[in-house]
Amino acid sequence: QVQFVESGGALVQPGGSLRLSCATSGFSFSTYYMSWYRQAPGKERELVGSISTAGARTNYAESVKGRFTISRDNAKNMVYLQMNSLNVEDTAVYYCNRRPPTSWGQGTQVTVSS
Repeated sequence: QVQFVESGGALVQPGGSLRLSCATSGFSFSTYYMSWYRQAPGKERELVGSISTAGARTNYAESVKGRFTISRDNAKNMVYLQMNSLNVEDTAVYYCNRRPPTSWGQGTQVTVSS
């Protein structure tokens, strides 16, 4: 079955950086656009950004543009989210999924706090 296993979340100070990883299985990874989503406490899940099948094209939510970078490794069926200049508003559980999304993984918690 389709599976997503996110990792790399942590407690980080404002201005810090983190790199999230997502291991995928159960589908033909290289043929799907991949996306990162996040859900903050009390809020709906939102799209952070997406990457095309070969990684040539990315797009991001305005709130993270210029700070976050999505990349992928089709040989390893992995997708990554590099997050720089983190602020408290980035605190959320982060999820990866294919487009269109299917079943969800557990996500990984990112907490930005001093």
